[in-house]
Amino acid sequence: MENLALLRSSKMSNLAQSAMAERKPPVSEAEELDSFLADLESMDKVKEIAGWESGFPNLSRALNGILPGLYLLIGPPSCGKTAFAKQLCDQVVQHNLVPTIFFTFAETKKELRIRTLSRLSGLEGREIRRGSSFILHWYGVPKARFSDPEQIAPSWEKLKRAAEQAKSWLDLIYLFEANEKTNLKEIENHIRRVKETKGTDRVMVVIDDSQYLGASDWPIDSRLSLITEQLQRMAVNLDVPVLATWPDLKRESHHTTNPQEWAMRIPSAEVVLVMEDDPERTKKLTEPSRAVTLHIVKNRGGERGKLYFDFFPSLAKFAEVNSDREA
Repeated sequence: MENLALLRSSKMSNLAQSAMAERKPPVSEAEELDSFLADLESMDKVKEIAGWESGFPNLSRALNGILPGLYLLIGPPSCGKTAFAKQLCDQVVQHNLVPTIFFTFAETKKELRIRTLSRLSGLEGREIRRGSSFILHWYGVPKARFSDPEQIAPSWEKLKRAAEQAKSWLDLIYLFEANEKTNLKEIENHIRRVKETKGTDRVMVVIDDSQYLGASDWPIDSRLSLITEQLQRMAVNLDVPVLATWPDLKRESHHTTNPQEWAMRIPSAEVVLVMEDDPERTKKLTEPSRAVTLHIVKNRGGERGKLYFDFFPSLAKFAEVNSDREA
């Protein structure tokens, strides 16, 4: 019995020592500093921004690039939030070659694909929806052959060429149709699976109409704080940038809202962007094109201010406008 007790005591002692050995001692900032400086020194390319390129130069500079954290894009319904989010998603992939996951509650995969093909080919979305027979009948087949889709007149050939050239980076984009049962746990699982599939932790996430993540019986304003806190926590835990869209229903009902008010209502987000139509600049454009102002009302990593865009709804395309042209 005594030997058995000694044996048990020895085993417990060995287990305790093993556990202590597995626990790494805390490392001070002074000890970490050398490896951190070495990492900085190894960066042989001078970067203007810290994060990923957005494809919109002025936006990239203002935000200091796309970095891990929550980016909230706010605007009234039908102002172009989904088109902007999808274009930003595509451009981040094109410029940085990182996987991107787009979760959609209101749009189908088909509609999102049409938005991308319309923007890339210059063919209006309503024409693409009518199929190849309509496009061939309306535009015919281009006589000249070009390698660059931009040089081809609107046609089914141009659409196919644009799609073919986009395949290399579309291989990094994943679309998921969400529904009323979709929750953050499911979204996190999708993100982890894409990380494993692509063998990288560098992933961007877009959640369109993120208000549907909350309980449907809650008023939408009551959901805002809870959902944004959860999204920010997810962005930090998974170390990914998360772009989420949110509707501004007060503007839709013609209640005056100062864009800056959103910064105080969403303390958890890293960046808050508020989209607003600009009626005066829109008068200078041809219908149905619209002028849009993007207010950066909160930005922990860079500047606050305004950016100006022209929005072409028929092509689901946003184009940055320089401030001197806006004036």
